[in-house]
Amino acid sequence: MASQNQLPIAIPKDLPQMEEEINFSERAQWLRAAVLGANDGLVTIAALILGVGALKHDAQAIILAGFAGLFAGACSMAIGEFVSVYTQLDIERAQIKREKATMAGNGGAEEAEREALPNPWQAAAASAIAFSLGAVLPLLAAAFVEDHRVRQGVVVAATTAGLVGFGGVGAVLGRTKVVRSCVRVVVGGWMAMAITFGPIKLLGSSGFEM
Repeated sequence: MASQNQLPIAIPKDLPQMEEEINFSERAQWLRAAVLGANDGLVTIAALILGVGALKHDAQAIILAGFAGLFAGACSMAIGEFVSVYTQLDIERAQIKREKATMAGNGGAEEAEREALPNPWQAAAASAIAFSLGAVLPLLAAAFVEDHRVRQGVVVAATTAGLVGFGGVGAVLGRTKVVRSCVRVVVGGWMAMAITFGPIKLLGSSGFEM
């Protein structure tokens, strides 16, 4: 009786792990594009707002420049991700054909490999949507502040909070260390904003006007 009761306990322990690995493999196809797009949108538009704000203090001009950057960046991210993933897809399809030629009769493995292939349309959509969502955060932060100095500080604070959030979400979904991921994303975002703001500020102090 005891041995019979142990069998159904041991079997289910392995099944969730197998399902979890399969789900993680499928999730990784769009997770990279979504996290990269969100971080890129957040940092790009925040750096654009800070850079334009270094020369022009007009809130309307800054917001218009931000929305122009949002649409251009979302399209650019989607096209770049589509081309990149489609190239990867072609390479993996060619690899499957070569393996099929050398290992005939293994239809089940071939079907599993086809299901695991990346989807370029899904990656492109995830990248564009995530870029737009990330870009909205600094735009909203800048839209409701009149004083340009306060606006710059609010944008930096909102962008930092967004970077921490995106870094944490990416770490949780990707099963990596949360603190390390957040620090890496925040430091990278600060560097991008500083590189954008610094040279444009120097141009403004030298007499250049937009």
